[in-house]
Amino acid sequence: MKNNFFTSIIALLVFSTAVAQENRLAQKQPNTAEIYHHIEKLGFLGTALYVAAHPDDENTRLISWLANDKMARTGYLSLTRGDGGQNLIGPQLREQLGMIRTQELLEARYIDGGQQFFTRANDFGYSKHPDETLEIWNEQEVMEDMVRIIREFQPDVIINRFDHRTPGSTHGHHTASAMLSMKVFEYAADKTMYAYQLKELDTWQAPRVYFNTSWWFYGSEEAFDKSDKTNLLEIDAGTYYPYKGLSNSEIAALSRSQHKSQGFGSSGSRGSQTEYLEYLKGSFPTDKSDLFSGINTTWTRVKGGSRIQTLLNAVIASYNFKNPTASIPALLELRNNLENLKDKHWKKIKLEELDQILLDICGVYLEASVNTSTATAGESISVAIELTNRSNETFQISLLPNQILQTEENKIPLNKNDSKSVKASLQIPAIYEASTPYYLKEEGSLGMYQFKDRKLTGQPETAPDFVVRTMMEIQGTQLYREIPIIHKHTDPVRGEVNEPFYIVPEVAVSIQNPVYIFSGDDAQPIQVTIKANKKMPQGNLELLPPDGWHITPQDFGFENLEKGEEKTYTFQVQPPKKASRGVISGLVKIGLQTFNQEVIKINYDHIPDQQLVRNSASQVVKPGLINRANTVAYINGAGDDVAQAIEAIGSKVFKFEPNEVPDDLSKYDAVVVGIRAFNVSENDMDALQPRLDSYVNNGGTLLMQYNTSRRISPDALGPLPITLSRKRVTDENATVTILEPQHKIMTAPNAITSTDFTGWVQERGLYFPEQWDAAFTPILGMNDKEEEMTKGSLLVAEYGAGHIIYTGLSLFRELPAGVSGAYKLLANIISIGVEDQSIENEDGKRKL
Repeated sequence: MKNNFFTSIIALLVFSTAVAQENRLAQKQPNTAEIYHHIEKLGFLGTALYVAAHPDDENTRLISWLANDKMARTGYLSLTRGDGGQNLIGPQLREQLGMIRTQELLEARYIDGGQQFFTRANDFGYSKHPDETLEIWNEQEVMEDMVRIIREFQPDVIINRFDHRTPGSTHGHHTASAMLSMKVFEYAADKTMYAYQLKELDTWQAPRVYFNTSWWFYGSEEAFDKSDKTNLLEIDAGTYYPYKGLSNSEIAALSRSQHKSQGFGSSGSRGSQTEYLEYLKGSFPTDKSDLFSGINTTWTRVKGGSRIQTLLNAVIASYNFKNPTASIPALLELRNNLENLKDKHWKKIKLEELDQILLDICGVYLEASVNTSTATAGESISVAIELTNRSNETFQISLLPNQILQTEENKIPLNKNDSKSVKASLQIPAIYEASTPYYLKEEGSLGMYQFKDRKLTGQPETAPDFVVRTMMEIQGTQLYREIPIIHKHTDPVRGEVNEPFYIVPEVAVSIQNPVYIFSGDDAQPIQVTIKANKKMPQGNLELLPPDGWHITPQDFGFENLEKGEEKTYTFQVQPPKKASRGVISGLVKIGLQTFNQEVIKINYDHIPDQQLVRNSASQVVKPGLINRANTVAYINGAGDDVAQAIEAIGSKVFKFEPNEVPDDLSKYDAVVVGIRAFNVSENDMDALQPRLDSYVNNGGTLLMQYNTSRRISPDALGPLPITLSRKRVTDENATVTILEPQHKIMTAPNAITSTDFTGWVQERGLYFPEQWDAAFTPILGMNDKEEEMTKGSLLVAEYGAGHIIYTGLSLFRELPAGVSGAYKLLANIISIGVEDQSIENEDGKRKL
């Protein structure tokens, strides 16, 4: 645990958290027109909170309009981090996908000007009804988080993305977000609700709540045109901002396009764009063109605020776009009056905004960087501090005393357009936790994350681990600033790159694969890698087995590992005779210390590098299967680990991008198409169809995994037409009926029974076909509670001498989770043609 000193340091970072979120590591100096806009924004004292369920649910056009046109404090409360979605840019799923989508939301808010909040709710996957959602989420804990966020943020208007009155018409998470929002609209003002929060917060009653509707919610534009619009507000959100050179819709598109893992790239638009807000509850707006009408959003809402407004008006009237520093004296006078206000809420908010304006006017650049991305507890790191004054003003910056940061200089005068470099030494405390997302440190449940520190509620991430504390003195006024210590380096392609600086364990232990499948009784090699994050004299590595499994050797000794050095050791793992499933874990012993954590890095150019530290563990599974497919071609789709799973059951896999598939596919026992390949590579997959048609016709096996129904024609998915739907079975425990128990895909080389569908995770499957060519045989039937049986989850057809198979089963989730039955079914699918085509030519070679 971090010691008490660091607990107090973190407590000081409430202010810097918002700044870090806004700046997104790389500092951007606003131009003089943008600074003027920020000054104007000091005069608007209104707050809006937008509420929905997932990353990408938010209406970026409305959020941008609120933040930039109305100049309101605008927040987006996403109840989940989107952990249950799919990933179009890589293989990360579940909590790692949630980490990616959290950062994508922060990038989106950096562009559109909003702030970002979350609850502890876990996106457990698609839910058809809010009743199911609220059974899996802890409803009281989600509302507790929402109430705390409202009491802290104090919104004047709350805007729901979804309709609370239509349960069952859309994703259960969606409707649940609106239903809970309507409850906490009142609970936040109730002293009896979550009363412990009132020791540090006040109750808050938002004046009103809206529903951000559109014709889509009415079923058609015609139905919307005929609807009663008595309670409807129409807002033109297509504003053009000359100081940005962009329309509001263009900004919204840039923001929306940060959701890259979901494939939500968007083109900007220009001209008038109408948003509709339906009044739901609270005070009715006095002007239906202004969602804040009737709510005091001027300085007169604060006692003593009239003087602030007068001073601010004078600053705005005299602002010199060619010489913005001329406004410094008036801004400092404004700041002095702000400090005398008794209203803590708006005083804190506007002081933070004003201090940033003063730094921007002076062109202040503050940076603290290290030349390494990681360090360990107890390590000493050199820090380079840059302090730059790009204005015509002269001022002084003091580096404040810090128990762990020693600097060469403490007081640095900066003249006009002056830059100073200061060297410092960071001594990381001997007892310090490795850096990992705060909400992943404790074990949660299917529906909820857990963490003890309630003050972190709502936060996307914690503040930087280490900062340089500074005080800038300008014209007799002191401005406090914390500079996060980052890792800065130069990339030959990207140029200057700024990334987070992380703490790692002294030794990291990683097992090569997350799941190992044992087809028979033979021992299998498993590689374990250790990485020394500091110099290690000697130690031992063990691989701990589950009951009934045997590992040789017992351990490996190592010595004299240099910092950054990696070594890989191979253990032989012997499965038991009978089917079994368990967990193996790596353990390093150095003297009396033990280390068992792995460090997972997530690297994408559009977000800062992310780090997850967790206990090193992999699953070992002996499902008792036979796989006859020797060679498999895998056509990459949107990103999954199915190819690795096929390798794990003994096939040799050759991976190809859709535009790189070879002309001759005859040497492969099966061709498997990755998830959503027809969605993300439509043209390439279309060009590939004649080769796939010929391959199957000549005896090959083609397995196509799920695609979404969006913009896919029945003829797009191969030689035989298939019409996709949005049907899915979200209950991972839903009963599975084997419609064709004697079909070879259910019998050979492995017998598939109903027990093979136990232990599935998150869902059965999604986007099942609803119509298909008569040549297809539906194999499985399944349905969620109180719904009709669907039969399109697994379709098999003979075509020429080969087989076409389409499945919407979520193999991409089940295989990485080590579900035995999913592996047995996969083996049968890719083996189906091998058994049929085992006729030998005269030369003894198997022919297709």
